[in-house]
Amino acid sequence: MSSPDADAAATQSGLRTVFMGTGEIGLPAFEHLLTRHDCLTVGVVTQPDKPAGRHRELKSSVIKSAALQAGIPVFQPVSLKQPDALTVIKSWEPDLVVVMAFGQILPQSVLDLPRLACLNLHASILPKFRGASPIHAVIAAGESRTGVTAMHMASGLDTGDVVLIEPEAIKRRDTAGSLHDRLAHTATKALDRALQALITGTATRVPQDHELATYAGKLSRVDALIDWTAGAEEIERRIRAMNPWPAAWTTLPLQDGTQREVKIFSAILKRKRSGKAGEILEVGNDGILIAAERGAILLREIQMEGRKRMLAGVWQRGTPVILGGIAGKIG
Repeated sequence: MSSPDADAAATQSGLRTVFMGTGEIGLPAFEHLLTRHDCLTVGVVTQPDKPAGRHRELKSSVIKSAALQAGIPVFQPVSLKQPDALTVIKSWEPDLVVVMAFGQILPQSVLDLPRLACLNLHASILPKFRGASPIHAVIAAGESRTGVTAMHMASGLDTGDVVLIEPEAIKRRDTAGSLHDRLAHTATKALDRALQALITGTATRVPQDHELATYAGKLSRVDALIDWTAGAEEIERRIRAMNPWPAAWTTLPLQDGTQREVKIFSAILKRKRSGKAGEILEVGNDGILIAAERGAILLREIQMEGRKRMLAGVWQRGTPVILGGIAGKIG
């Protein structure tokens, strides 16, 4: 939807735009927004600084850092439902709100503020993979394509009408990290096209088919634990889906009688090998070969807590693993 007023604003000084985002995936879109002559970014809303690193020092989001460098006001509410949140955003008099990876659900009072639209960029082809971890989910599910959906925001979780979809192919060896980085730039294309359509009044509003919706919730360490009773193809996808965070992990039986937890960052699928689920079939310079329910997985790059990532073949020389032992035992 557009109006003569919106077109005039875009022509004269740009649509007064508020960007809401926290995650790194939104940084290219935000930086691109700053370059558009038809949008005037008047404020940024991002999550509060959070403790990070070994010393738990407060760390700002990349969006906040970029906004301050550009001289744009930043607002960091604990919740958009707090009393002053609506007041602050309303004071910016937004024509348009653009959201990507913000980390909070926007209340209806905020959704109603922008005169033109509240536009969300979501890293999946909706209605599939709504929620917080669509990139992880699409790799784990074995999909061959994904994309960025530009949509009008609604009160539900990623339920709004679709403006457009910018597709992106998933490569055979993609990890969540590599796909994340490409989708970050795909989002700038989606934003460009969506803004042009909104400003010119040619934007479509296609309702989602909610019966086709799937959900990708917030991830935890539990979600990254490898289940060796699954098929090898599923396990290999999960390892890539959890790289770099939260990182797939398992336990390995050592010759000293202990079980050692290791994170797994790369592995090779071995369809023709077989054994008891979790059985360590081979240990050598190429890595550690572990049987799944169907097929096997060769661990290539792993990391033990407090250590650097290293090749599994190198690691096992100093930390001998029991050939024939069972991986994945907890406790």
